[in-house]
This record gives sequence, structure tokens and C-alpha cells, in this order.
Amino acid sequence: MLNSKLIFCFASCFGASAVMLGAFGAHSLKNTLSESQLAVWQTAVHYQFYHTMALLAVGLMLLHGMPPKWLQWSAGAFVLGILFFSGSLYALALGGPRLLGPITPLGGLAFIVGWLMLLLAVVKH
Repeated sequence: MLNSKLIFCFASCFGASAVMLGAFGAHSLKNTLSESQLAVWQTAVHYQFYHTMALLAVGLMLLHGMPPKWLQWSAGAFVLGILFFSGSLYALALGGPRLLGPITPLGGLAFIVGWLMLLLAVVKH
């Protein structure tokens, strides 16, 4: 299961890559992609940032002694959400195969599950 050290490693990698991908989209892809493709790219970056912050919060909650059960599930769901939701949007924005489209809502569902697991962790504490 995910411990606080691993959660912080994921959050650090996702945070750094979100900055890089945001800059790449704003500077390198600006003249290559259509306006709608850039909007999809930016959505992926934004959701990656939001859920990176959520991962950091979960890691801090673990460090402060909250019971790990629901927090670990929450962190895992956020990681999967970033990979599936943002990852598929990045690929689609770059012209990836349309069959990646159904992966995006699975990532969104993982985000929702992550937030609900976080709620359970707080309520049951």
C-alpha cells in the first residue's frame, strides 16, 4: 500500500511534470495544436495540479497520524485518476487514437472515489 514517502514521491513527480507540461503546452504546442486541442491539454494540466495538491494533503494527513486505511485508498485513486484522466487527455490533445476517449471518464471516476475515500478518512477519524 502507499505510505507517506511514496505518496510524496508521486506528488513531487506529478507536480514537476504538471509545470513542465503546462509550459510545454503554452510555449511549444501553442502554434501546433488547434484551440480546442490546447483547451484539452490545459484541462489535463489543471486536473493534474489539483490532484497533486490532494495527494500532498493525504501525505500530510498520514504524517500527522491519521489512520492509513482510507487515506491510502484515496491516494491510490488520485494517482490512477491523474494517470487515466490527465494522461488520456494529453494523448488525445496530441492526436492519439480516439479509443483512448473511454479512459478519460475512468480517471474522472477515480478522482471522485479518491475524494470520497478522503471524506471517509476524515469522518471515521
